[in-house]
Amino acid sequence: MDTVSSLPFLGVVSDGEPEPFFGLFSSSETRSAPKPRRRESKGPPRMTKPTERPRQSDRELVDKARDGNTAAFGELVKKHQQRIHRLAIHMLRDRAEAEDVTQETFIRAYQALARFDGRSEPYTWFYRITINLSLNRIRSRKSRKTTHDTDDPRLDGVLIDQKPATADPGAQAQRTEMYQALTAGIDGLSDTLRTTLILVCIDGRSHEEVASILGAPEGTIAWRVHEARRKLKEFMQARGFDPEGDGT
Repeated sequence: MDTVSSLPFLGVVSDGEPEPFFGLFSSSETRSAPKPRRRESKGPPRMTKPTERPRQSDRELVDKARDGNTAAFGELVKKHQQRIHRLAIHMLRDRAEAEDVTQETFIRAYQALARFDGRSEPYTWFYRITINLSLNRIRSRKSRKTTHDTDDPRLDGVLIDQKPATADPGAQAQRTEMYQALTAGIDGLSDTLRTTLILVCIDGRSHEEVASILGAPEGTIAWRVHEARRKLKEFMQARGFDPEGDGT
């Protein structure tokens, strides 16, 4: 039996629609986490059940997978495949190709387990594979002069009206038009700027994390984000949009 094809991760599980472009023109690099709620003490602390086990780290799961534990690698896939799928969608703008790249990412990672040196976190390894596979597909399209899916999946979350009873149809149409222009502006960026922008401003990774993923200094990442935002702002303003507004 082909070990790779028998792994329990070949069905892509999407976490819903891709996130909208929440941080493209925000100066904040990361979103603040909600403060934990304080618990009132009501008697002695609960004892931990003997059957409860501490959650295994990604590195521990990789080590087990190296020893032939396919279930451990399956846990890695469950943890990261939704985000990898979303990254592929924003890179490729095509649902079918994003699913193919997501599957191929984990197959290649599994096949190369022995070569993973552990100097970086496993998720950065997955990201690198996804980005390389996506860029290869984009270049292949250009050489073959083929087009991708015209139904842009990046807009799905924007086009769905969350409150149809109270929404202003005119405002919704304007918001949709703005996001369509925004995706066109992103597509016009170079591969390097677009990839960096997606990782920092859409996926929400820090400059430090993106530097590790792309193998570039943090200062270079910061410059790329600044340059991509500048170009996008000019692109949007030339089309009559306020890129720092909400499109309503």
